[in-house]
Amino acid sequence: MTTPTLSPSAPTSPLVGNVEQPTFGEAVSNYVSRVRGGDMGSLPAILALVVLCAVFVALRPETFPSAGNFANLFQQGALIVTIAMGLVFVLLIGEIDLSAGVTSGVAGAVLAYTLTLHHWAWYLSTLAAVVSGVVVGLVLGWLVARIGIPSFIATLAAFLAFQGVVLLMLGEGGTVPVRAPAIVSIQNDNLPVVWGWILGVVAVLAYGAGSVNTWMTRRRKGLLAAPIGLVVVKVAAVTLVVLGAVAVLNQERSKSAAVSIKGVPIVVPIIVVLALGLGFLLTRTAFGRHIYAVGGNAEATRRAGIAVSRVRIVCFLICSTMAAVGGIFAASRATSVDPNAGGSNTLLYAVAAAVIGGTSLFGGKGRIVDALIGGAVIAVIDNGMGLLGYSASVKYIVTGAVLAGAAAVDALSRRRARATGRV
Repeated sequence: MTTPTLSPSAPTSPLVGNVEQPTFGEAVSNYVSRVRGGDMGSLPAILALVVLCAVFVALRPETFPSAGNFANLFQQGALIVTIAMGLVFVLLIGEIDLSAGVTSGVAGAVLAYTLTLHHWAWYLSTLAAVVSGVVVGLVLGWLVARIGIPSFIATLAAFLAFQGVVLLMLGEGGTVPVRAPAIVSIQNDNLPVVWGWILGVVAVLAYGAGSVNTWMTRRRKGLLAAPIGLVVVKVAAVTLVVLGAVAVLNQERSKSAAVSIKGVPIVVPIIVVLALGLGFLLTRTAFGRHIYAVGGNAEATRRAGIAVSRVRIVCFLICSTMAAVGGIFAASRATSVDPNAGGSNTLLYAVAAAVIGGTSLFGGKGRIVDALIGGAVIAVIDNGMGLLGYSASVKYIVTGAVLAGAAAVDALSRRRARATGRV
């Protein structure tokens, strides 16, 4: 009896060569079907951003699309976007952190207190500010995950208490300056023009290489992969956006011949690095999958052997740490910290940014890019309506309407997804 041999063309695995890969047209059709089925992702926020930009460009063509205002959008939105990226983690597990705004104020107060009042080195003060966020996150996570206090109550208590902490550190009515050049430069200085181009090109090449590598890996393993044409389109779109933004930011923004202001603001690459790191954690690690699992069904996740309490604690830790980083950005932009730091509309705008971008309030659905897109929407509304001369009251009304619309889209999308059997 002879042993049968496999022909050279036979697949070595039932998956390899047996998976029918979609064409470009089929991929587009599948995406349209997902949108109709309720899986809209960040599409509504992107459309809202495009419409808002078009309206403000039409109403203020001489100021809104200028290079100077474009740079201002990044600097104005840095605090909100940074806090929103941390809030994504808490929202993904179906919780809320009402203290994120004032946590940024506490971190700013720690920075100013140690840097200006006690003359610490800037790097030690920065480390102390970040550590304050870590401690806050650990305490809040422990109260919610171990003690069982609802996150709304635990973080509301922290919201009230931390305002008192800031007052104790800075004194009522006191404003503490922040003059360390390394801190001030984060929000007020720019990269040299050549470095802006270098970082832009590196970012594009890294994104392109990562996209192609993912496509090749999935094809090699016999998994469904996006058509190479779609991959090329995405890489081309990212290249256009990134290099276009660098080109605009590298234009001269100063109105005085004696001073030159051009280049990518230093805060931009910092936020990009933070976003990439957090995005990698969510999408490329087992812990990231655990976060989505907890948000989808915490009890089933616990029965699967995953430490749900640990996941919750780490999510609150990440949220508060990002809030602390945002507090450093705020102190850098204002070059000072006052007792109202992190209060007012900071938390409201940060939550709005995450939700408007596509992160669900019901848990289990969201990405880091949602915070970036939602933060851009908030920044455009605030900036554009300021240029039009509208008061803060009108800005709040418009932002509230956009947030309500985003929450409605989320609820309707989930209802549609259930109706079509996608959840």
